[in-house]
Amino acid sequence: MTTPAQAPVPASVPLDLENIQGDILSGLPKKTQFYIFFDVTDTKKFREDLNKFIPLIKTVEGVLKDRDAIKDHKKKKLPGLVHIVGVNIAFSHKGFVKLGIDDTTLGGVEDPFVIGQKQDAITNLGDPKKADGNPDWDSHFLQEIHGVILISGESHGSIRKTKYEIEHIFGVHSPHASIKEIVTLQGDVRPGDESGHEHFGFLDGISNPVVNGFDTVINPGPKTVDPGVVVTGHTGDITQRADWATDGSFLVFRYLFQHVPEFNDFLKKNPIAKDGDGKVLTPEEGSDLLGARMVGRWKSGAPIDITPFKDDPALGTDPKRNNDFAFAGEISSQLRCPFAAHVRKTNPRDDLEVPPPPTPPIAIEGRRIMRRGVQFGPEVTREEAHTAKTQHGRGLLFACYQTSIVNGFQFLQQSWANNEKFPPFTGRPEAPGLDPLIGQGDRAMSGLDPLNEQTVIGMPAFIIPRGGEYFFSPSLKGLKSTIASSA
Repeated sequence: MTTPAQAPVPASVPLDLENIQGDILSGLPKKTQFYIFFDVTDTKKFREDLNKFIPLIKTVEGVLKDRDAIKDHKKKKLPGLVHIVGVNIAFSHKGFVKLGIDDTTLGGVEDPFVIGQKQDAITNLGDPKKADGNPDWDSHFLQEIHGVILISGESHGSIRKTKYEIEHIFGVHSPHASIKEIVTLQGDVRPGDESGHEHFGFLDGISNPVVNGFDTVINPGPKTVDPGVVVTGHTGDITQRADWATDGSFLVFRYLFQHVPEFNDFLKKNPIAKDGDGKVLTPEEGSDLLGARMVGRWKSGAPIDITPFKDDPALGTDPKRNNDFAFAGEISSQLRCPFAAHVRKTNPRDDLEVPPPPTPPIAIEGRRIMRRGVQFGPEVTREEAHTAKTQHGRGLLFACYQTSIVNGFQFLQQSWANNEKFPPFTGRPEAPGLDPLIGQGDRAMSGLDPLNEQTVIGMPAFIIPRGGEYFFSPSLKGLKSTIASSA
């Protein structure tokens, strides 16, 4: 893949938190969330309407204030939830073309942002295809999409009210609408004790990169990243941007369905007989260990690199310890953690500190992504659990931010998750295999049985991509000065 001509990015100035959209660095607080995908139908009117929409956008500074309000609410043990709504917006390359915006500093002709995710899914991501050659996606994502509006909040009532306000701004239900709603997807944080856990049951969102110049709490773990890995126009961004394109970020959205009953059934039918110390496990213990070795963490969030054969819930929720591991000294053994475990595939930590070097030679820190997203769909029903067959759609509205899709999301998916020979350790008879969760292709991996590391176990697809697109989330100054009308 080619990228725009690279030029040194000047030394980073302090991040302008009132100019950067809130979901990028701090994540919009949410119990529920809308992703509204739209097309621009009237360019002139849309740019005028955008001026009225911009005051609704929640910046990073606004999110930090919201999080302080949430902390204060909890500290005082007040009832209910703080009323909070956050709105952000992002545009696809086709959206910028429709609006007549010159976005050449965002990507060259072969950049994934420019070609769009539908084409990238065919040529690079490995998504399953239909007979006509298109990815096997929901029909809404096979058509042209110009942009997406995010609405996050503490309740369904709050985000519905804000959606109605936005529809009024753009005249959605009038003859003079400036946008057409393609589809709206709703996600919800899982209920009760499952809050913070994705549908397979694993604690999620605990290993985002720590950003220099923004994060004030730096817990032990992977190296921090320069702000330009996430926010354009700062140190770490590999491309010189137009003024309007600074303080933005590329948003990758993926519509991922999870086959939870089938996943649980696979664990139940393939329990590990003994742990790495030779202890005989009960079927339940063996199934739990199998799931932990596929993911690289126990459901509590505890990393198996630290506690390989027994869960430690206190460790899993302790931010000072749950990321403090590096797979150090494990290039000759999968005893503690399989090479292809999901968290190891997507963030190999010290695995690439040993020969052979990564190709191309970009440090792991330059490949980090800021993961967002939210779960969608109902909890598994009793009938689904009994039949071990999915009957209701559920999964993850996956979202992540970065300043290079080529070096970020696309590389992680194509060169790591989909690559059976990654990590590239030599001198071993077995290949690590694909990422068992997001790897696209014939899923099989070695190392699941700690006492029989060379055994390769095949498995069905548990996560199915059904759509997505690449967007750019501009700064507020960029929205006002270039994208919206000056009228």
